[in-house]
Amino acid sequence: LAASDKLHKSRQKAAKKLSQEVTQSMHTLGMEQGQFTVELSAQDHHSKHGDDLIQFMVQTNAGQVASALDETASGGELSRISLAIQVATASCTKLPTLIFDEVDVGIGGAVAEVVGKLLRELGKTRQVLCVTHLAQVAAQSNHHYLVKKTSKSSSTETHITALDNKTRTQEIARMMGGVEITENTLNHAAEMIQRASA
Repeated sequence: LAASDKLHKSRQKAAKKLSQEVTQSMHTLGMEQGQFTVELSAQDHHSKHGDDLIQFMVQTNAGQVASALDETASGGELSRISLAIQVATASCTKLPTLIFDEVDVGIGGAVAEVVGKLLRELGKTRQVLCVTHLAQVAAQSNHHYLVKKTSKSSSTETHITALDNKTRTQEIARMMGGVEITENTLNHAAEMIQRASA
């Protein structure tokens, strides 16, 4: 019981800090009214993990009541909150690889660039794999692979191609500009990649 009480007090302190850091990251990731809270409540049984029942609570919009993360957040919000948690806990986790599937759903512009920068920052200490459709996120990567599906009458194939500097610039330009890629679009893509690696 004494050990459990000590663990509870330690968790209360950590919960407050994690709540603040994740909330701050949520604000930079396009959820300006978001609020993340780590809620601790007592269980009615003891275990080697202590007496606490720990739940992540989130409020994604102003005026909403905070509710359990797994019941509230949409896919895009969940991805961004997950990214915020990974950034906040990067120094104390040992996961060698993180996978983010469309962490940029429902965002664009400056927020997408922030997401890309956070992913790049995480990539300094572990491998980060990210599926994205946004040029701002893709431009922040160290390695870029193009995933393309081709369908025939009775089957679909997926091809993955590692891009070099030239083809990467063309792909970033395609992601930004659509069907017709102009010289200006190519220059902008090259500038985005150069800025990201500077």
